[in-house]
Amino acid sequence: MGAERNRELITQWYTALAAGDWETIGDMHADDVVYYMVGSTPVSGKLEGKDECLGEMINKKLLGQLVPEEVRFSQKWRIMCVDDEGGVGIMQGGGPTVSGDMYYQTYCEIFRFENDKVKELHAFFDTALVERCLFGNPLQQSRELPERPFDF
Repeated sequence: MGAERNRELITQWYTALAAGDWETIGDMHADDVVYYMVGSTPVSGKLEGKDECLGEMINKKLLGQLVPEEVRFSQKWRIMCVDDEGGVGIMQGGGPTVSGDMYYQTYCEIFRFENDKVKELHAFFDTALVERCLFGNPLQQSRELPERPFDF
């Protein structure tokens, strides 16, 4: 697979996220995909397989904490680089939580593709924001939440 094909796949990923098209996102994953989520939050760690990555992590731990009809990921995104194995993108998005906070996150994602499918994803994000907004960790409430994170 070449760099330009990987650029197309990352574009497809962020476009599907922007549209809330979880079926396309699911179809883009290899069955044995592995996610590496930064930190030690409830959504952090190594997740293996499509069911664990999408079902358990995305549907229950992340989307289950957000107001589904109002959340929108990929409100802003950019592909930073691509090569023959994958690429790196940065993305912002989110929405209101079921507890009333605003979860607006910046993600840096490193993709590795195999046979036009996401084989590996490394995600970097504000773990303190995850703890505070999605899991109600009061230890992370020491400063005011910005309405939106920095621009890139």
